[in-house]
Amino acid sequence: MEKQMNPKVSVIIPTYNRADYLLLTLESISKQTFTDFEVIVVDDGSERREAQEVCTKFDFCNYLWIPNSGGPATPRNRGIELARGEYIAFVDDDDLWLPSKLAEQVAVLDSQPDFGLVHGYCECIDEQGVSTGAITGRPGSPEIKHGDCFVKMIGNWTVMMPTPLIRTRVVRESKGFNPIIRRATEDIEFFTRIAALTKFWFIDKPLVQYRVHGGNISGSKENYKNLAISLSRVAEDVFLEGKITKEELFTIQRRLYFKFSKYDGKAYDKASRNARLLLLKRIYSLWDWVRFQRFGLKLSTKILLSSSSK
Repeated sequence: MEKQMNPKVSVIIPTYNRADYLLLTLESISKQTFTDFEVIVVDDGSERREAQEVCTKFDFCNYLWIPNSGGPATPRNRGIELARGEYIAFVDDDDLWLPSKLAEQVAVLDSQPDFGLVHGYCECIDEQGVSTGAITGRPGSPEIKHGDCFVKMIGNWTVMMPTPLIRTRVVRESKGFNPIIRRATEDIEFFTRIAALTKFWFIDKPLVQYRVHGGNISGSKENYKNLAISLSRVAEDVFLEGKITKEELFTIQRRLYFKFSKYDGKAYDKASRNARLLLLKRIYSLWDWVRFQRFGLKLSTKILLSSSSK
């Protein structure tokens, strides 16, 4: 396959010291029934250039090495800068795509101009690539992941990283991934901001195989302890832009506050307690400000708690 001058899709893969898995990922992409794509592999400072050697096996693959940034946000952003496609897809260097993945998703975005992102759920495989029989990313009611998703999404679910195809203009409008956010949660914050910009189309079938192994960075509670605060900030920004109501913001922040308690544990008690207090303080401060702006007075804690319990 020759590199496309003006590809329809740009596929972005951050990688770090996982050349063996990267090879399998690229092989799965090479089997796509839709072929108008480029792949941009951004190596986040691997000590050896084995990933570069892997990329030379695929004519559609472009390789870039950057100094180690400590997480996938920076290499993904570099890939976004280089992307030439109308649509962008992300996949990690240990996951696999099923052959019809791009074809089915391109067809959706081509025919549904009001939707900026199409996604689905994943089959789970183990380190050897054998199916575990489990799935991840499929809710009990698939319509929850379809349509205008911001309010129903935030604090409840996220887009599975290897599954979406997104309009490039939407990705760039979002300003990409926040490299300050803890790794393993930067994608949740990113997709939450995307949800404020466009509607999501959910394909209720697995188009991706998600590899579960000891190297998954999403498995650590430590990475999630400040997630509720990050998502609360996104919700506040969206509210101040007039895209959600004050009642919707209250619903989101209460949901985040109570969800955060799930990350308690002996190693995280103090951090979790402090973060919940900070989140609650943010809720109070924001609504004091709103009340002052609208009515010239500050909202008391008693009124706040009464309002938020409705």
